[in-house]
Amino acid sequence: MLSKWTRMCVICLFVCLMQGQRALDAAGGDHHLLYVAVPGIRNELSWGGAGILVYDMDHGHKLLKRIPTLEVKPGEEAEAIKGVCTNGRTARLYLTTPKRLICLDLNTDKLLWNKTLEGGCDRLSLTPDGKTLYVPMLEGPVWHVVDAVTGNLITTIKTDSGSHNTVCGLDGKHAYLAGLKSPLLTVAGTRSPNTVTAVGPFSNVIRPFTVNGKQTLCYVNVNELLGFEIGDLTTGKVISRVEVTGFPKGPVKRHGCPSHGIGLTPDEKEIWLSDGFNNRMHVFDMMSMPPREISSIQLRDQPGWVTFSLNGRFAYPSTGEVIDTKTKKFVSTLADESGKPVQSEKMVEVDFSGAVPTRAGDQFGIGRKR
Repeated sequence: MLSKWTRMCVICLFVCLMQGQRALDAAGGDHHLLYVAVPGIRNELSWGGAGILVYDMDHGHKLLKRIPTLEVKPGEEAEAIKGVCTNGRTARLYLTTPKRLICLDLNTDKLLWNKTLEGGCDRLSLTPDGKTLYVPMLEGPVWHVVDAVTGNLITTIKTDSGSHNTVCGLDGKHAYLAGLKSPLLTVAGTRSPNTVTAVGPFSNVIRPFTVNGKQTLCYVNVNELLGFEIGDLTTGKVISRVEVTGFPKGPVKRHGCPSHGIGLTPDEKEIWLSDGFNNRMHVFDMMSMPPREISSIQLRDQPGWVTFSLNGRFAYPSTGEVIDTKTKKFVSTLADESGKPVQSEKMVEVDFSGAVPTRAGDQFGIGRKR
């Protein structure tokens, strides 16, 4: 048995070690930041201005800094941010606007290059190795395949689908390409980009979508549907349709689609679905088939997107609320330097060890169960 004096010494030593560890953590331990690109609701500067707002996910989503991007001169319209991506480890953050592809250094926050691509750009994606970008021509016939280091064009993939949304799978073998003019989801091999297959046809034109970690299933918003459809990535077939019940379908302010925004929690136990007319996020239990709606969360505005923290703790609808995924309660709201609300459909988590970026989430809310 330890004496009372010895026990007190052990306790004091433990407290000192913990205080020292906290000091080390404060000086440069692991931390998690949310990069929010604005204007991320069309080109509207009223929801955060222009630039990248960086929030501390570990401390109440406190705003840490604003990174300048494109200057908006008096009398000029801002360029809407169409997409954001990074893999973290290469310390590069990529943005697209309708006119250009931009690369920033995550270590210095400095602009590395600014490229214009033929036909403009839409929502891009980066392969997990950080080497290749898949950049849709703005509602055009092709995807640009771009060297992520230099910004130089490697090749193009022609789909004639009205290129729009892009997801690269976690294993880096496939890129998933959805256009505004097609009910088919194109699947391109990243090693042979012009080797393509398709999933579908879905019941209407594909809007936002996501995929699971094993890349066996895709979950798809389509025009006219308050709900989502499920496609089998291995067979190319549509296997299920899920409709929201108990809520009316009505006109929406943006996107012209009842459900524009869908994401899997990282553990793939839930799908969160946007409902524009009713200003809600509907949550479905994915552990049962068909998926069962278990919650409906009232938001302050019309959602057009949703994604999640890598640890699955937080959900980020585009309306700027931060939601605890377990309790379905608001824990914070994103705000700018003056306390005004921030909204954006383009945000991504970047984790750091000290000053070194180590990993990143994604803008699409893809599943991470492998």
